[in-house]
Amino acid sequence: MARGHALRSYTWNRSAVRPVYSNVRLVLPLAACLTVSAFSQDAREIVRRSVELDQANWIRMADYTWVGRSRERHFDSHNHVTSDRREAWETIVLDGLPLRRMLERDGQPLPPEEQRKQQQKLDKSTARLENETPGQKQRRAADYEKERRREREFLLEIPDAYDLRLEGSDKIDGQDVWVVSGAPKPGYRAKGRDGAALLKIHGKMWIEKAGYQWVRLEAQTTETISFGWFLAWLNPGAKLVVEQTRINDEVWLPKREYLSGSGRIGLVKRVAEDQEITWSDYKKFRVDSKVITGER
Repeated sequence: MARGHALRSYTWNRSAVRPVYSNVRLVLPLAACLTVSAFSQDAREIVRRSVELDQANWIRMADYTWVGRSRERHFDSHNHVTSDRREAWETIVLDGLPLRRMLERDGQPLPPEEQRKQQQKLDKSTARLENETPGQKQRRAADYEKERRREREFLLEIPDAYDLRLEGSDKIDGQDVWVVSGAPKPGYRAKGRDGAALLKIHGKMWIEKAGYQWVRLEAQTTETISFGWFLAWLNPGAKLVVEQTRINDEVWLPKREYLSGSGRIGLVKRVAEDQEITWSDYKKFRVDSKVITGER
């Protein structure tokens, strides 16, 4: 998925953790923002704590492996399904770099030859990391962290961008949560492009009372959102649902994401789809898993 583009399939690369926070640039900012109204504390302090929790989860995620499963359906102008694609993959994070190995396609294990190619690809990436010099590792880590910080800079303006309302209390998966809704403030001027996209989203948040973590998010676009210098755009009415779960009593990680919407790529290609992604089988990498390389 191109940065911020809710209609493109996921790919894993240096920034491959983003799909886990697939739509992270729309989801996490709104989550942090909605948290503010749920507490009678200083707004800036609440945002600061929320961002710290987000960053802690992000850092701890590198200690885990996981299995992702996706189903992506495309529709024609009559809402008939034109394609239905399913995939499953395993992801590990080595030296801060997410590495992905495909496991299934359309509900079936990969053919032996493709399995072999997937393993060779993983082996090659692992060997490259092992052969990096300390200087190369440091530069790569610094570049990755710089990009991550840049994507979160606009979080600090969120408390000023939304009108928020505490709707009441609820319970999700045994967790007591606040239900908070948020809508952009009329006339607010965002400081950057990412902040401007937030002003076209309304949402509702279910926030854990025990520790500031968001458990569920529902968001909907109210205006067209463009990406890639207007080469693609997402229409009003696109819906996003994201759920998180607590793992090993130490970290909150993605559980499910569902997206439905329509838009265009380029000037003429219309796209409409729904996509569901689930994450499961989280395992502490340094404790109960290891990289098993194939024959070279």
